[in-house]
Amino acid sequence: MIKFQNVRKVYEPNNVVLDKINLEIKQSEFVSLVGLSGAGKSTLMKMLTKEELPTTGKVYVEGVDIATIKNNEIPFFRRNIGTIFQDFKLLAQKTAYENVAFAMEVSDASEEDIKRDVPQILNIVGLADKLDNFPHQLSGGEKQRLAIARALIHRPKILLADEPTGNLDLVNAYDVVKLLMKINELGTTVLLATHDTNIVNTIGKRVVSMDSGKIVRDQHKSGRYII
Repeated sequence: MIKFQNVRKVYEPNNVVLDKINLEIKQSEFVSLVGLSGAGKSTLMKMLTKEELPTTGKVYVEGVDIATIKNNEIPFFRRNIGTIFQDFKLLAQKTAYENVAFAMEVSDASEEDIKRDVPQILNIVGLADKLDNFPHQLSGGEKQRLAIARALIHRPKILLADEPTGNLDLVNAYDVVKLLMKINELGTTVLLATHDTNIVNTIGKRVVSMDSGKIVRDQHKSGRYII
């Protein structure tokens, strides 16, 4: 599903962000990518959506070298990859329904499909009773679940979660993690970037640890994890 082959990323003049990254993630895996701020987690994830390109090496998604994807093909390519962030990135002047519907509208979905799919996905994330609420009327956990709903609306094969619990309290953080695990159980490949070891230990799945742009540990078995 995902493959990094001898990937190196250098920003001028000589800032090495990623170095000698070799990583394979199989279909339907749940992988936690851990490391302190500046370890290279976000840059690695941005390569999967072609927001960043490697200085050297190759990145493959479903067997396709992302460097070969043409600019006019990027929007279609990204529909297979859902992305959620720490700061939600919701549209403040749109309701929960409208935030998710907008993601479908920009990809030319029909009104019929929008009316069918949006309530379904909001129900999956536990927001069926919040359709008409604006983001400022939602709790932090609800905002993140809305962001997840928007990321899932195109039924992506891969879900990238970049510090999705960073701004949440413990209870809401665990609710979001349980939702990500549920999504993974339905067959979606999940890559979660986090520095929270409690979250990682709750999930109990594969953990890839990064430090200073390098992968320093790849732990496939469950068990207690300490950065």
